[in-house]
Amino acid sequence: MQTRTRTTRRSAMRRLPLAAAVALVFSSPLAWAQSADAPASPQDKEARTLDAITVTAQKRVENLQKVPISLQVLGNTQLEQQNVADFDDYAKMIPSLSYGTAGGGVFSGPGFVQVYMRGVASGGDGNHSGSQPSVGMYLDEQPITTIQGALDIHMYDIERVEALAGPQGTLYGASSQAGTVRLITRKPDPSGFSAGYSVEANSISDGGLGHVLEGFVNIPVNDHAAVRLVGWQKHDAGYVDNLSGTRTYPTSGIVDTNPDRAEKDYNSADTAGIRASARFDINDNWTITPQLIAQKQQAYGSAGVDPNAGNPAMGYDPGVTDLAVKHFYPETSDDRWYQAALTVEGKVGNFDLTYVFSHMKRDVDSESDYSDYGFWYDTLAGYGAYFYDDNGVLINPAQYIQATDGYQKTSHELRIASPRENRVRFAAGLFWQQQQHDIHQRYRVDGLASDLSVSGYEDTIWLTEQEREDRDKAVFGEVSFDVSDKLELTAGGRWFRAENALKGYFGFANGYSSQSSLDPEDRYGEAGCLAQFGATWTPFNGAPCKVFDKGVSEDGWLGRLNATYQVSDSKMLYATWSEGYRPGGINRRGTLPPYTSDFLTNYEFGWKTSWADNTLTFNGALFREDWKDFQFSYLGQNGLTEIRNANEAQIDGLEIDLSWAATYNLQITGGFAWYDAKLTKNYCGWIKPNGEPETVCPAGTLDPNGNVVSGPQAASGTRLPVTPEFKGALNARYSFDFKGGEAYWQASLAHAGERRVDMREAETALLGYLGAYTMTDLSAGWRRNNWSIDVFVKNVFDERAEMTRFAQCAALTCGNQPYTVVAQPRTIGIRFSQEF
Repeated sequence: MQTRTRTTRRSAMRRLPLAAAVALVFSSPLAWAQSADAPASPQDKEARTLDAITVTAQKRVENLQKVPISLQVLGNTQLEQQNVADFDDYAKMIPSLSYGTAGGGVFSGPGFVQVYMRGVASGGDGNHSGSQPSVGMYLDEQPITTIQGALDIHMYDIERVEALAGPQGTLYGASSQAGTVRLITRKPDPSGFSAGYSVEANSISDGGLGHVLEGFVNIPVNDHAAVRLVGWQKHDAGYVDNLSGTRTYPTSGIVDTNPDRAEKDYNSADTAGIRASARFDINDNWTITPQLIAQKQQAYGSAGVDPNAGNPAMGYDPGVTDLAVKHFYPETSDDRWYQAALTVEGKVGNFDLTYVFSHMKRDVDSESDYSDYGFWYDTLAGYGAYFYDDNGVLINPAQYIQATDGYQKTSHELRIASPRENRVRFAAGLFWQQQQHDIHQRYRVDGLASDLSVSGYEDTIWLTEQEREDRDKAVFGEVSFDVSDKLELTAGGRWFRAENALKGYFGFANGYSSQSSLDPEDRYGEAGCLAQFGATWTPFNGAPCKVFDKGVSEDGWLGRLNATYQVSDSKMLYATWSEGYRPGGINRRGTLPPYTSDFLTNYEFGWKTSWADNTLTFNGALFREDWKDFQFSYLGQNGLTEIRNANEAQIDGLEIDLSWAATYNLQITGGFAWYDAKLTKNYCGWIKPNGEPETVCPAGTLDPNGNVVSGPQAASGTRLPVTPEFKGALNARYSFDFKGGEAYWQASLAHAGERRVDMREAETALLGYLGAYTMTDLSAGWRRNNWSIDVFVKNVFDERAEMTRFAQCAALTCGNQPYTVVAQPRTIGIRFSQEF
C-alpha cells in the first residue's frame, strides 16, 4: 500500500506542473557570448573575433579581461549549448570547482551538494550543525547558501555563471573563504516583448525517461518598466535500483526484508519552479528591481550506489546491475523554498548607491534509511542486545530517520562607489545577515520499548531538537589609485563580527544507557535533563528539555592588496594578496568544546591576455594558499558530526583558461587546473589544553583520554581530500550554413584525476580513493528563423565517474558499507525551442 501511495503522489507531481508549463509557453533565447546568433555572412567569415564579456564580479560592471582575479565565466548560450541544467553540469566545466555530497545519515539526493574551490576541502560531511560553507553561492546579488548546501537553482534563463577562485573575503565575507560562484539571471527589458519555450525529452541508459519543460516571457509595461516571468518543470529519471534482499542481525538472528521497498530506477526527482522579476526605472538615475524565485522538489531514493553490488559475499545475487543498493526503509525528500529580493540602484551626485535585500525560507522534510548503522554496530559490538520491545524480546535494531529542517536567511547590503573614471576611486559598504535553522530529527526503531523511547516520541531511540542561529555584520571597502596609465594599486579591508549559537536537546531516553560515569555537565539526552533539572523538566519545542545552550562570537579584519599592470590594451598582469575566513561555532554534540574560525591567505600572480587580433584569449593564475587551523568535520560517537581544528595546510596551484576563434565557424574553449593540496603539520585528532591542535603524536603517545595512539591520524604531507591534482575541460563547436539555417556539432571533454575520500589514513584504507575519470558529451543541432532543434548525448561512453563517497557512520565502523555517488549514466536527449 505504501508503494502504491507513493507512485500516485509522483504521478500527480508530474502532471500538474506539466500542464501549467505548457500553458505558459515560455523559453530562453540563445545569446552565445563568443558567437553570433545568425549564420555568418561571407564578409563575416574572415572577421570573426571573440566578443567582450561583461561581468560584475567586483560589484561593478567591468570587462572580464580587465578584472585582476582568477575568474571563469560561462555565458548564456554556452550554458544552453552544453545542456547545462543544474550544478553538476556546470561544475565539470569549471576546473577550480569540486564538490561532495551530504552523508552522515542525512538524505543524499538532489539539493545537498557541498561546494569547494581550489582544493580548500577537508572532507566535511555537510551535516546540519557543521561548519559554514567555504564557498559562497549567489543568485545575482543575493546569497543562496545554507549550512547544509546551496539552493539547487535550475539553470534556465541565466545570463552567465561567474566563478571567482580564491579568497573573496573583503567583498563577499565569511562564506567566500575559498571562492564565490555567482549565477546572474537575465533581467526584465522595457525595450520590447519577447517570449519562448523549450521542450526536452531524455533517456538514461539502463534507467528511466525524463523530460524538461521551461519557458520565459518578457512583458514591457511602458518605456520605463517591464516584468519577466520564468517557469520550469522537469522529471529527472532514476538509474539506481533498490534490490530486494535480506539482512540478518547477528545478536538476535532477526532477518530483515525489503520487498515493499524494492524498486527499479528509484532515485528520481520531480521539480517545478518559477522566477518573477520586475524593473522600474523611476528616472534616469534610479532603478528598482524586485525578484521572487520559488521551487518545489520531491526526490526519492539515494544518489549513492553500493560498490559491492553484484558481490554474493555482500548479500547480492551475482550478475545484478552495478548501479544498485539494498535498502530497507524510506528515502525521500520534499524540499520547498522561496527567496524574495529587492535591489535599488541609483546615484547621489556622481556616486553610485546600491541597496540589496533578500529573504530566503526553505523547508525540507526527509526520510533516510539508517539501517547500516544498526547492522554494523550489532556485528562489531553486539549492539542489538540493547534493543527490545515492551515484553523484553529482542527486536530488529535497524534505524531510519525522519527529519524536518527549517531554514530562514535575511540579509541587507548597502554600498556606495565613486565614479570609475576617477584616478582615485573607492567602494565601501555595510552588510548584515541573520540565519536560523530549526532542526528536528527522529532516529526510529520499530517496536522499541517505551522505556527506551524518548519521552513523547514513540519508537524513537534518539532525538535531535535544536535551534541554530548565525549572525554576521561587516563594514568593507576598497580604494584604487592609478599610479600611471598602466599601473593600478588597490587596497581593501573588511571588519567583521560573527556570532553562532546552538541550543536544544540531543540524545537518548534515560532508560537506554547509563551516563553516571560522566560529569553532570557532560551528560546529554534525558540523563542530561535529570542531571541539570532533576525530575522536573521544562520541555523544549516538544523535546524533554533544553539540555544545552551555547554561543560564541568573534570579530576581526580581512585584507586585500592588488597591483595591476596593463602591458598593452590586450595584455594585463596582476599580483594579489588576499584573505578569507570561516567563522567558528558550536558542535552539534553540545558537550564538546566549540571550534574556532579558520583563515585562508592567498598569494597570487595572474595574467589576462588577448592575441591574434582578439581571436585568442589566454588567462591564468599561479598561486599559493596557506590554510591555518582549518575546520575538519567527521562522524564521531553515536554517528554525530564533530568538528575539530586540524592544524595547517598549503595549496599550490596553476589555473589556465583559454578561448580560441580558430576559424569563422570553429570555436574552442578550455579550462585547466593543477593543485598540490597537502597538510603541512600532523593531524593528531585532539586539542591541547590551550585550545591549539596537537601536532606531536608519535606512536606510543597517550591522548587526553589515556589511550595509546599509533601515530598521527594524518601526517604532514598528506593530500587533502575531494580535489584532484588535475582537472580540465575542453569544448569544440563547429557551425555551418545548412538549408537556410545554421547547423552545428559540438564535443566536450571533462577530466578529473584521482581523489582521496578522507584525510585520515585509517579511513582512507577503508574508503579508498575516487578513481580518475574522463567524460565525453556530444551534441548537434539546427536553427532556422525563430526555432531550433538539438540532439545530445551526455557521458557518451557511459563512464562510471566517481564523484563522492560516504558512509552512514564512522568509516572504522561502517567503512565496509560505503556508498559512491557516480555521474549520471549515458543520457540521450532531444530538445525543441522556439522564440518570439
